[in-house]
Amino acid sequence: MHVTIYTDGSARGNPDGPGGYGALVQYVDPSGTLHEREYAQGYDKTTNNRMELMGVIVALEHLTRPCIVDIYADSQYVIHAMTKGWLDKWQQNGWRTSGKDPVKNRSLWLRLIAAARPHEITWHWVRGHAGHPENERCDALATAAADAPPETLLHDDGESDLK
Repeated sequence: MHVTIYTDGSARGNPDGPGGYGALVQYVDPSGTLHEREYAQGYDKTTNNRMELMGVIVALEHLTRPCIVDIYADSQYVIHAMTKGWLDKWQQNGWRTSGKDPVKNRSLWLRLIAAARPHEITWHWVRGHAGHPENERCDALATAAADAPPETLLHDDGESDLK
């Protein structure tokens, strides 16, 4: 099955404000019918990068069998980590950057690795806020999640898996 995923993350007052992610998952069934599902959630104090990662993670975790997946995101942090070998280098260096600093968001990178493992994924970067309809939809989901009433926001301790 071929699946297309669009994602975005948002954080207000990055790095210590509320944030959210949005994801749109699409596939066309054998009869040619388009199916779509949206995911979004807000967190109390988080970062944009964590929310960018969560959009991709949640979408992949909802796939129930191995798929051919095209992922579109406006996050160079996520896309470059997956396409330019950053993630491989971090792992080879004991989860250290080229500057020898600990890699931020390690727990989420590990979760993304696990979620991506069963799938054949092609990663695509799209320019944010440039009129791409699905990216704009994910941005709207992410910002609405970030702006949700405080009692609906989940807690992000900066190290958890943000389930």
